[in-house]
Amino acid sequence: MSKGARALSAATHKLQFLIEWGVDNPEYFDHEIDLYYYWPATRNSLPMERGVWSSFALKEGGSTLDLCCGDGFYSKMFYSLRSSTVTALDFDPEAIRWAKRNHKAANVTYILGDIRTDIPAGPFDNIIWDAAVEHFTPKEIAALVARIKMVLSPGGIVSGYTIVEADHGEKHLHQHEYEFHDKEDLARFFEPHFKNVEVFQTVYPSRTNLYFYATDGPLPHEKSSHLFVRRGRSIAAK
Repeated sequence: MSKGARALSAATHKLQFLIEWGVDNPEYFDHEIDLYYYWPATRNSLPMERGVWSSFALKEGGSTLDLCCGDGFYSKMFYSLRSSTVTALDFDPEAIRWAKRNHKAANVTYILGDIRTDIPAGPFDNIIWDAAVEHFTPKEIAALVARIKMVLSPGGIVSGYTIVEADHGEKHLHQHEYEFHDKEDLARFFEPHFKNVEVFQTVYPSRTNLYFYATDGPLPHEKSSHLFVRRGRSIAAK
């Protein structure tokens, strides 16, 4: 691709971003914008980082449930290749339509539903709850984690990403119901249900991101390193 073609692609995706986000934050995000505009413009690798960390937890050839899948980008581009099946669920009809149109794959099934009432029975080897935990109240999060544990196969892993509350006290997006104080604040929701919980963070100038794994089996990172500090049966990164 020539430099001019790249510039044109970046400009059109920037325009799409400005149109969709100029009035209000939409309920789902077209992650092609990340590839062709946001990442090159900001050098912020957060969009790809999210997919990589949950991919570390995937069971090869296992069944995967992607909760709050949004546009389906991660369902197809990160999870489908290593999973036998991916069931991707979102409450937004437009998001599901977009996912079916733009990120379809033979082993990915997109389902319209609210995860508070419509989580499939499973069992699933991996359950991914990415960039959506913060859209629920603490009471809802506790209930959802309990439900996730019920539909997770023995030794299966739940993984995902969320965000630390900003220092200024305002939420990053108005759709967020609860942003976490720190790693321990997130871990407390999983510790009553799982033998092993790992929470770690990455820090960017505009935000601090939290990633988590929870399982009754081995964690993706079997050995602690300079990134991780063990706390009982949990690992919380410093």
